[in-house]
Amino acid sequence: MQRSGLPIALLLLPLCLLALPVHGQGAPDPAPAAGAPPAHREDKEKDREKKPAPPPEEKVSQTHHTLTLGGQTIAYTATAGTLLLRDDDETPRASFFYIAYIKDGVKDPHQRPVTFSFNGGPGSASLWVHLGAFGPKALARDPEGRALPPPGHLVDNDLSLLDTTDLVFIDPIWTGYSRPLPGEDVKKFTGLENDVKSVAEFIRLWTSRNERWASPKLLAGESYGTTRAAGLARYLDDRYGLQLNGLILVSSILNWQDQDFHVGNDMPYLLILPTYTATAWYYQKLPPELSGDLRRTLDEVEAFALHDYALALLAGDRLPAGERREIATRLARYTGLSVDYVLRANLRVELERFTKELLRDQGKTVGRLDTRFTGWDLDAAGETPEYDPASAAVNAPYAGAVNDYLRRELGFKSDLVYEYVSNKVRPWSFEPFHNQYVNVAEYLRQEMNQNPEMKVLIVGGHYDLATPYFDSVYTMDHLGLPPELRGNIRMIQYEAGHMMYIRRSEHEKLKRDLTEFITAVSGGAKPR
Repeated sequence: MQRSGLPIALLLLPLCLLALPVHGQGAPDPAPAAGAPPAHREDKEKDREKKPAPPPEEKVSQTHHTLTLGGQTIAYTATAGTLLLRDDDETPRASFFYIAYIKDGVKDPHQRPVTFSFNGGPGSASLWVHLGAFGPKALARDPEGRALPPPGHLVDNDLSLLDTTDLVFIDPIWTGYSRPLPGEDVKKFTGLENDVKSVAEFIRLWTSRNERWASPKLLAGESYGTTRAAGLARYLDDRYGLQLNGLILVSSILNWQDQDFHVGNDMPYLLILPTYTATAWYYQKLPPELSGDLRRTLDEVEAFALHDYALALLAGDRLPAGERREIATRLARYTGLSVDYVLRANLRVELERFTKELLRDQGKTVGRLDTRFTGWDLDAAGETPEYDPASAAVNAPYAGAVNDYLRRELGFKSDLVYEYVSNKVRPWSFEPFHNQYVNVAEYLRQEMNQNPEMKVLIVGGHYDLATPYFDSVYTMDHLGLPPELRGNIRMIQYEAGHMMYIRRSEHEKLKRDLTEFITAVSGGAKPR
């Protein structure tokens, strides 16, 4: 940090003079020659002549590998490296870390799509979509998605997307090894607006350096990464004329009103209810007539949420006591909670209360990212859980595996902390949304109108409370697209949670769905 005020050398000058040696018997030092500048002025001039520190260098490690997918052996080049973002005057401002996987031997970029992928947070590195879903390596786990005993280790990912698309995994600033350069304010690269601009500039620069402007291009974002992706789709087109062929939104959140639980906002209760039902179904907490086909049960609950339940919440205190008890009884039937608990919650059961209450009789809590995971709290009588069991089950194994993989297999060595989940991006600004909910669904609508060839695939898990699947259904139904473009959006649900790919059976389904989508938007058959 630069200190203001006089240089230390000037402050200590009187003391230095007292300690100077004398010449002869107490004689003062000889005076400087006439016209000579004082010593301290010479020091200042020397300081001015010092050259500025050289800019940091980009660091790249390239390695060569093969992967067998569907009986086909794919040779590919992996690049783990940093890319400097610069101002228009070429002054470097930030260093982006990325991992790219490029299939060898492809000469015509028109024939090979490239997908830029990232997680969310804000503050998450890209290691989950990288080492869980799309990349050539994946964390070893059991068929239900639970990690094996530590330390986590990687295996070949036989469900990678590398047979369909090249892959670039991006770590936004202050995640992974990405950093603002010394002296730069991190706020220039974080927050909704600046994050989009900095990631967009990375995409433009990578595309130019790798001569991929002629390639079909897609974005694949997860969680907050879907908020980023919607903003990127519009900004890339407006700023650079870089239009996307496809947008993949994994566990989407675009309109934040739908998940902001607070007094006066009833939207989250309506849209999270089907996920409560799916969770109660999983733990066999529903009555027999609802315990069979999950999809049929969810159809019933979705209709209730948008009609009778919505009308009841709209009525507020005017809702008659008899109707209030009737709605509470139906909510209890759909959630596995007691009628008394629903009534005491004023017909509005918040997310953390649900995860604490559903299995209270067993002394367990259920996960937020994936309700199939359970945990234990010290205080079983409390109102909210101590932690998210799903996050605890997936964070550390992936972090350990990526640190090992980058060094030993990809040859990228750094003593920096790989920030897999970073709080250094906070506080996170949501400008330009002032005194309103963040709603980047409007950005998506604008870009779909301007680029009507862009297709959107939204995938979500039935057991995801962080970004409930029915939120995406509601948001797309209220996007305001013309009828001609509504067919450009496809939504698919999976029998898993926020990271549906950690469950083997759902990862297989996801691979088929994404392969079909990417092939279609890149010039193949039309998506169904």
